[in-house]
Amino acid sequence: MHAPRALIAEDEPLLAQALQQALAKAWPELQIAATVGDGLSAAQKALELQPDILLFDIRMPGQSGIDAAAEVADAWPDRQALPALVFVTAYDQYAIAAFEAQAADYVLKPVQAPRLQQTVQRLQNWWQQRQQTQVEASDDAQQTQLAQLLQLQLSLNAAQPAPLQIIQASVGSQIHMVRVQDIVYLEAADKYLRVLTANQEYLIRTPLKDLLPQLDGQQFWQIHRGTVVRADAIDRVQRDEAARLWLQLRGRPEKLAVSRLYATRFKAM
Repeated sequence: MHAPRALIAEDEPLLAQALQQALAKAWPELQIAATVGDGLSAAQKALELQPDILLFDIRMPGQSGIDAAAEVADAWPDRQALPALVFVTAYDQYAIAAFEAQAADYVLKPVQAPRLQQTVQRLQNWWQQRQQTQVEASDDAQQTQLAQLLQLQLSLNAAQPAPLQIIQASVGSQIHMVRVQDIVYLEAADKYLRVLTANQEYLIRTPLKDLLPQLDGQQFWQIHRGTVVRADAIDRVQRDEAARLWLQLRGRPEKLAVSRLYATRFKAM
């Protein structure tokens, strides 16, 4: 039985150090594989090192701990058990949402030793069960975990202001007022965001992660980390030989890939 390995993602160095020291006291066998300070590095390092446990702060630069965890889950090797998730947060509402989404646990900042000990106990029980079974993760188990993360993402975006109605896009010396209801899909492209209607394409500098909370979640569905489609523009969903899903949209010739995380939305139907 190898020692469990963990990745800490916390943008405040002193808090990251304090958490690492507290974990060393509560669970000496736990190895800290790495500590990172932003959401993008958290996902990248997790996929590179493939630790057993992720301790992610929810509010981080780049992307949130929730989005980082979703990115990890989406790109995690097939039939390999996902790591346990612990969300570290100073915000009670996020902690409750994480817990209700059946994340491994949550810890409120500043971290208190008695509460952390409860988390460690749960993780130790989980680790022991995982070592005893030593079987591949089933497709159903993977889909359940992915669905829980997706639901958590949606719940955190639920309490938002009124949905955006118009997007302003500069084209040369002109500013086009693009009605959101005319958008077929949006796609991240380098430093820009492609905004596509049935007949036109516009480029704006607003990142997708900033624009997404302003869209009506009932009308616009995220299907990939960098792609959002208008739900009523979906003509059909196709599955290829590798079991990947692709969308054909009304008014557009291209097919769009659905990543594993967001495929749960269609399988539920």
